[in-house]
Amino acid sequence: MSSTGPTGEIYRIDWLPGTDLLHGTCHCGREHTAQDPVEMWEWMLAHPQGHEPRGNTIDE
Repeated sequence: MSSTGPTGEIYRIDWLPGTDLLHGTCHCGREHTAQDPVEMWEWMLAHPQGHEPRGNTIDE
């Protein structure tokens, strides 16, 4: 499943076959794994604050 944010960023969540895990990728390239879909979406919606997309030079 992919979703585009209000500014055109792409957020992606994939189910990992054979597990109960979801794997999310933010528009910046950061990744997160969770079993709970609500936890995953909360991470997705809160995560982009304070960082830039890949390619920019910011120490995290």
